[in-house]
Amino acid sequence: MSHSSTTQDFLAELSASVREGRFVRLTLGKPHGGDTTLRNLYVRPVTLRDQSHLSFVWRHDKRDITKNHLPEEALVELAALIGTGFRSAHLFTTSRTWQLVWNRKGEARLTAGPAVEAKAASAHDRPKERLLPAESQAWLQALGVTVESGSVRAGMAGKYRQIQKFVEILGHLAADAPLATDRPLQIVDMGCGKGYLTFAARDFFTLVASRPVQVHGIELREDLVRLCNRIARETGRENLDFACGTIESARLPSVDVLIALHACDTATDDALARGIAAGASLIVVAPCCQKELRPVMQAAPLLAPVLRHGIFRERQAEFVTDALRALLLEWAGYRTKVFEFISTEHTAKNTMIAATRDRGAVGEEETAGKVRALAAFYGIRTQALARHLGFRL
Repeated sequence: MSHSSTTQDFLAELSASVREGRFVRLTLGKPHGGDTTLRNLYVRPVTLRDQSHLSFVWRHDKRDITKNHLPEEALVELAALIGTGFRSAHLFTTSRTWQLVWNRKGEARLTAGPAVEAKAASAHDRPKERLLPAESQAWLQALGVTVESGSVRAGMAGKYRQIQKFVEILGHLAADAPLATDRPLQIVDMGCGKGYLTFAARDFFTLVASRPVQVHGIELREDLVRLCNRIARETGRENLDFACGTIESARLPSVDVLIALHACDTATDDALARGIAAGASLIVVAPCCQKELRPVMQAAPLLAPVLRHGIFRERQAEFVTDALRALLLEWAGYRTKVFEFISTEHTAKNTMIAATRDRGAVGEEETAGKVRALAAFYGIRTQALARHLGFRL
């Protein structure tokens, strides 16, 4: 075989294996070019946002660089690299393996070997084990997250991952919280919207954790309340109900767990205050649109040169708002955790504050001093949660 025909045979097999789903991996070696730090290129199939890609890992002496390409784009790039940028190519497929090597004279030799098995772990972002049981499919389908077969509906993969992540986090938080064990838990989801996470919380406690609960969703929009109550009724979730109201005005039963995700601006403070006043053992919020402090926040001299930029001022206002909330929760008798809820790839509203009741810490003066010191540093004299709690900054 001539050099060109040998390479073309290899590239044809590579292309066919990708199109037919037989491709397992590709290793390119013996780099030929100006970059003396480059050692290998490894290519494998991955799934990104429910779409097939080929992941390129460029292996250098002291670092790896990963780039992901759609299959057709990847094949074009590989055709340009094989034989030019690299003088060795080893293709692994489920039908057989192929090795293409060039000698010092530039002559190519193609050899074949046995097939290899495709690893199930080849997906880059494959979903974790589902935390909700099969019984949850009824409401997931009714709310438009999945289709009848159980597959995630097109365009809803991000929402599905958010639901699963929420259940995972809720399980860890509930395990650490001093929740009652002698009666059904009262769980309230404030500003619950379409009820995705309200249904998920109910199913986690009832079907996964096997804890008796009564779950209440509070939502201002009457059409969503009617929709969620109908789906709860039709799917047999007697311990789940929805009512019309605002976070500030809704009538609440005794509360063990209070949830408020993406409540806008000071509505998050309203929810935190309701949870504290009710003595909730666990409060979980994901703040959104922290606008209150931005116009009144005064930059300390050290920060003034950078906070004149709007984007820095906005981010600093978000940080200060949530930091004050976390400290005020600690002053009110809670242990707090602040962490990323879900990747910013899926939503920019990704900070979560979780507070667990710790009765021994109520009104601790050391914590009060930290709250006032932070507020003073930014010239803040009032803040919504502080007002709710009667705490003078």
